[in-house]
Amino acid sequence: MPTFLSVLLRSPSSAHQLTNDRSGQAVATQLLTAFDSESRRTGLLKHDSLPPGSALIIAPSNAIHTFFMRFCIDVAFVARDGRVLKIRHAMPPWRMAGALRGFAVIELPSGTLRQTDTRPGDLLTIR
Repeated sequence: MPTFLSVLLRSPSSAHQLTNDRSGQAVATQLLTAFDSESRRTGLLKHDSLPPGSALIIAPSNAIHTFFMRFCIDVAFVARDGRVLKIRHAMPPWRMAGALRGFAVIELPSGTLRQTDTRPGDLLTIR
């Protein structure tokens, strides 16, 4: 079954952009991935920050934690088709969040989802 990640999986070394179809805005222009067990467990734990314009896509996953992280992040839980199910703005360290029907989690620099006017129901596309 194809997912919104299909483009990224077909050509992982190409430059990709995460776009909000409703607004036409680029949500992220540098996409990091965590598709295997080890990278999903590690996530952003070894990072001191997440550069503006970047996003970490964790899949498959419907929940995350920010234990041991050193900075706040914005989080979007998305369905298989890229539809935003739930959003957490500026999620601080030492928290947990999830979305029951989520397929992937997109972690972004704090403030990104408000700046790009991304909200539940929006469709995110990888181009």
